Amino acid sequence: MATQVQASSVQKVADRELEEKLGHTAVLDAKQATDDEHAQTLIQGLRENRKAVFWSILISMTIIMEGYDIILIGNFFAYPEFQKKFGKYFGEELGWQVTGEWQTALNMGSTAGAVVGGLLNGYMASKFGYRWTMIVSLGILNAFIFIVFFAPSAEVLLVGQILCGLSWGVFATLAPAYASEVCPTNLRGYLTTYVNLCWAIGQLLATGVLRGCLGIEGEMGYRIPFAVQWLWPIPLMVVCFLAPESPWRLVRVDRLEQAKQSIIRLSGQKTGDQVNNQLAMMVHTIRIEAESTKGATYLDCFKGDNLRRTEIVCVAFMGQILAGSSFAYTPTYFFTTAGMDTAQAFNLSLGAKGIAFVGTVLSWWLISYWGRRPLYVGGMGLLCLILFLIGILDVSAGKRGLWPSGGLCVLWLFVYSLTIGPLAYSIIAETSSIRLRPLSVVLSRTSYQLINIISQFLQAYMMNPTEWNLLGKTGFFWGSTAFCIFVWSYFRLPEIKGRTYEELDILFMNKVSARKFSKTHVDPYAATVIEAPEDAMEIEHKMSST
Repeated sequence: MATQVQASSVQKVADRELEEKLGHTAVLDAKQATDDEHAQTLIQGLRENRKAVFWSILISMTIIMEGYDIILIGNFFAYPEFQKKFGKYFGEELGWQVTGEWQTALNMGSTAGAVVGGLLNGYMASKFGYRWTMIVSLGILNAFIFIVFFAPSAEVLLVGQILCGLSWGVFATLAPAYASEVCPTNLRGYLTTYVNLCWAIGQLLATGVLRGCLGIEGEMGYRIPFAVQWLWPIPLMVVCFLAPESPWRLVRVDRLEQAKQSIIRLSGQKTGDQVNNQLAMMVHTIRIEAESTKGATYLDCFKGDNLRRTEIVCVAFMGQILAGSSFAYTPTYFFTTAGMDTAQAFNLSLGAKGIAFVGTVLSWWLISYWGRRPLYVGGMGLLCLILFLIGILDVSAGKRGLWPSGGLCVLWLFVYSLTIGPLAYSIIAETSSIRLRPLSVVLSRTSYQLINIISQFLQAYMMNPTEWNLLGKTGFFWGSTAFCIFVWSYFRLPEIKGRTYEELDILFMNKVSARKFSKTHVDPYAATVIEAPEDAMEIEHKMSST
């Protein structure tokens, strides 16, 4: 028989304060909004929130720029004109090569800038809102692109990359947070993973531009790809100015009337009662979190049940790097150094990015049926296997295994784009608490960037023919790191599919096991937690009101 637990003091306090703010029927209104979200079909969700979907799609397009640049620098190391400008001549056999030191520095430049930009964004978004933080960041980026375009030396190019990274750090943390806050539960998975699709679009565009400019002689051969970045900032600044602010952010700062207007602007066919119910649900959720999280600083992300949530978002995001993305996601340099013709290597990379686009689109269907946890755990296991196969092929076949290794890299990219790539954005945006979301998403992205710095350092030396020259054997290293994340995800990653933010708050407060999240039933308004019979156990609420 299922175990039923009495209401916690946290939920009782939230109920009382909600009624004081919005009237004696507010708790019932909030419960109705929660019930409506659970009962809502995909078509109903799109119809009632079509404007929210529209704005989320446009705001997430800022990620295209980051995806574009990440691919740009990594592929430039195989670009003849770039090698001549910023590299050294190593004789007839190796020709022009950018040294391992400068490969590491240029790869890490934008990453280091993104770390600083992301950390600043955590406070700026909380203080000034998502819209104005994004507008200012886009304006700054527009100016910094001049530095990388006209860079006369590797030193100046590095400075430009670091400064551009400040803005990319903002985009990478704001876009998924905004997407998760403007849409209901049944649309969150689609719109948070759409962020990864924007990455794929940016990378596909970059690879296409690079392939198209491959035959251009002189410095314009690599400067034109830099110049293409000017296409985005001004149109996106207009979009951000016109977009409504996140209603969750407005509720956090107690601007309820503005939050209500934002809900109306984001709605499609919602009635006045539905808008009021949704506002009541938001206030109730914020009050529950306020009782367990007194402040809203980075330090609070490491206190109480938020520590577990921070662990999940950080490790899940780091999993993108530890799954071998530095090696297999942009294999152009690997193939050219292994002996493949430069044009053929870029053709293969272009086809691979097209497959990444398809994989991300297909992931929407998988997420809606399978959820987050099975896809993440299974996907990481498959990526681990593929990386080990690439290493084995290099040891056993050498250059004869070059094209089969290329096929495995394309397969890796497809599996990644189907699972780990898009799911990480959904996990970091949905798992974090509402009150700490801007800060929590920033911490996850910072963890990603820090591990990426180490990855770029190692990858530059492992692949460079003038350094360690490991080539396909690099698959053994990244296969091992992917296996570690596979084990972690099995034991620590919970299923969050179909959960409202209130329900997630209660599950984390009660320290429910990651493998029991999908079996645990929660009613935030009846203030009870009911577990399936086979997992029956009493969950005691130990939180106390202030």
